[in-house]
Amino acid sequence: MRAVDLIQKKKTGLKHTKEEIDFLINGYMNGVVDDYQISAWLMAVCFNDLDIEETAWLTEAYINSGEILDFSDISNNIADKHSTGGVGDKVTLVLIPLLASCGLHCAKLSGRGLGYTGGTIDKLESIKNFNCQISNDKFKKQIKEIGAGISAQTPNLTPADGKTYALRDVTATVDNKSLICASVVSKKIASGADHIVLDVKYGSGAFVKTKEDAYELASLMIKIGHQLKRNIRAVITSMEQPLGKFIGNALEVYESIEFLKGNWEDDLYEVTMKIASLLLENSGIVKNEDEALKLLNSKIQSGEALDKFKQIIQHQEGDVNVIDDYSILNISESKTNIISDKTGYITNLDALSIAKACKIVGAGRDKKTDPIDFGVGIELKSKIGDFVNKGDTLAILYATKNIEDAVEIAKNAYTINEYKSEIEPLIYKTI
Repeated sequence: MRAVDLIQKKKTGLKHTKEEIDFLINGYMNGVVDDYQISAWLMAVCFNDLDIEETAWLTEAYINSGEILDFSDISNNIADKHSTGGVGDKVTLVLIPLLASCGLHCAKLSGRGLGYTGGTIDKLESIKNFNCQISNDKFKKQIKEIGAGISAQTPNLTPADGKTYALRDVTATVDNKSLICASVVSKKIASGADHIVLDVKYGSGAFVKTKEDAYELASLMIKIGHQLKRNIRAVITSMEQPLGKFIGNALEVYESIEFLKGNWEDDLYEVTMKIASLLLENSGIVKNEDEALKLLNSKIQSGEALDKFKQIIQHQEGDVNVIDDYSILNISESKTNIISDKTGYITNLDALSIAKACKIVGAGRDKKTDPIDFGVGIELKSKIGDFVNKGDTLAILYATKNIEDAVEIAKNAYTINEYKSEIEPLIYKTI
């Protein structure tokens, strides 16, 4: 078998066998197949795509390229969720302790932010001494003891995906749905999850721009999950405006703690509760969504969900005093109001522009090795549908550098008109 023949095969639109895909991925990992050959094959896939079987075989090849976590000695009800990335998306921070307080084991492996999307690991590391780089053995022990953990993904999980993604990033082959699907699903399965809910986002602040494309991607990932005997559901949600009120690492931790204390923004609550309900239903803890919502709300009201977050912080060596003392987060004390120069209704709030404003003040990175400032970001005082007067504060920028540019970008994110427009539902579909 030769890589050049398989490149030619996919270039002409023919279907691979499982053995051929295994040869390409295994050969790439052991040096038999070169970078430039995989790059050519990835481009051929972008032009001619992979079918369901080929995508499942690629997913399996990624999974089998490294370590696979096994929690079967702890539970056969290990839950996980994955978001395709958005602005202000701190769902994981509230979802994991909330589900664990309901008795569902949650083993969450997360990543860092890149570009304009925030990363859960960066957010948690804004908590003093919080350790996201824990060994698999310690991670499993934590799941057994308290039912929840959030750790950085190790290079030993799906290394073929990591190596291939580095090529996709520099060869304009990131946006193929089959390749995205294999990458996401392989990581979730290798992480040991039995029940998975995908939050597939669309809109200005998401990688996928239309609800139709988001539905197509979500459907494909569900099909691949079923092929590989995993229970996958998906929620398709809008990212036309940021989720919640705060954008920025430490600011989002603050908002998450407030959520678990019962003080939440409606949009963050809606997405979190939908995902949580699906996972509780799929695992058999509840029979329906109404029962799930009663259970979830009771865990917030009783303080059990907040206590579970405190346990996660404690087990991962973070400063648990952050629950009551937000000064530990070192949120920037330099604040600049972003003022409306018009009177009217907010009809659009471009999530990508808000993310860009946060990034230039230090909240984001271009490369995974870039340093970030945990304490900077934006607080949204007004969102789509709100009425504002000229001179009102639209948002507050927490930053010490590039302030004028960030203010300009953030102000231009708002569209203000005389008449109120219809607000699109936050959740498009559940599949």
